[in-house]
Amino acid sequence: MGTAAADAAGASVDHLTATYQAHYRSLLRLAALLLDDVASCEDVVQEAFIRVHAARRRVREPEKTLAYLRQTVVNLSRSTLRRRIMGLRLLPKPMPDMASAEEGAYDALERDQLKAALRGLQRRQREVLVLRYYADLTEAQVADALGISVGSVKAYGSRGLAALRVLMESSDD
Repeated sequence: MGTAAADAAGASVDHLTATYQAHYRSLLRLAALLLDDVASCEDVVQEAFIRVHAARRRVREPEKTLAYLRQTVVNLSRSTLRRRIMGLRLLPKPMPDMASAEEGAYDALERDQLKAALRGLQRRQREVLVLRYYADLTEAQVADALGISVGSVKAYGSRGLAALRVLMESSDD
């Protein structure tokens, strides 16, 4: 079967050319509704015309060429979006923000100053502050652990924080 006979069985090249000239912009707008950048839209529409041209012999009714093109644009747009999503999923995860060596050194200095200041507190104040803020116990749990009242925990904690603040400020000077 010759090319003329094959074209007669489906959409002709002239019909596709006329469809391209008449409907390229509307298909581009369709792709723009589905995709986010002009270059991808143009690629999708161009690819749709190429695919329909390659399969033009299977288009039994030439008046349905535009419908085939629209469906091809929609399918290609979906595929484009799917590839983008998969690409984003496969991107390496960013490294968590890590402190610089300098920040780590400052943190270590502050911890050392805090430990030295804690050693300067009264034993009960130090115990209450460590259990309350380091071990993250409630006032009732601290009271139970130390065998003292909740009021005593509050008093030791308040006085301990005030003394700790003074000791930390004096070590900064």
